[in-house]
Amino acid sequence: MHPTLRHTTRALLGGCTLLGLTTAALAQTCTVSSGARPPAVVELYTSEGCSSCPPADRWLSTLRHQAGVLALSFHVNYWNHLGWRDPFATTETTARQYRLKEALGGKYVYTPQVVLNGRDYRDWHGQSPQQLSPLPATAAPGLRLSRQGNVVTAQLEPSAAYPRLAGYWAVLQDGLVSRVTRGENAGENLRHDHVVSHYQPVEAWPAHQPHATLLTLPGGITTARVAFVVTNPDLTRPIQALVLQCPS
Repeated sequence: MHPTLRHTTRALLGGCTLLGLTTAALAQTCTVSSGARPPAVVELYTSEGCSSCPPADRWLSTLRHQAGVLALSFHVNYWNHLGWRDPFATTETTARQYRLKEALGGKYVYTPQVVLNGRDYRDWHGQSPQQLSPLPATAAPGLRLSRQGNVVTAQLEPSAAYPRLAGYWAVLQDGLVSRVTRGENAGENLRHDHVVSHYQPVEAWPAHQPHATLLTLPGGITTARVAFVVTNPDLTRPIQALVLQCPS
């Protein structure tokens, strides 16, 4: 059973002025709920300053529009010193890879790194969506995402499988293109999908209780996809995941 998507529209009636309009405004609400089977969660750690990363970026793009897979592209900033500053790299996404390194007992961070369901996954070359194992269904709590305006809400059902759970928000953008003029990829036009343009961790909560958390989208975000990933308390092992895309 795949996640079900429901769209509704509410008319906000009144005589107030909104952005110079005196007529009623329309605020769209859309929701999505988790199904019986959670997706595979694929995290790619990449950089536009890394010459071996474009093949991994292209592979991740093949996972777009694939049911049963949540793909996340985390751009890191430690290649920036080679002459090209990756415009999609952030301190937060880089820190996530370092956190994973510690959890996995790695000696160093590297790109491109693919992490499948919280585990280092070096056999990603040529793998199809059907070959990517999903998260276990037995331990995944129910999850519902809803958006109204620039506020997205995640509602979690209780879970008896864990004492505590945590999670993170990821705002995803597709079809991003860069003309690289310096560094190892100088002269290349690079295209990216699933780019995590905003990453926001959520502190742990008692898993036996229902839980809700809100994300206020950064300014200018309108049609981007928004994902919420439920994890273990140290944010490194995904347990449930869901993505919401409201129509433009």
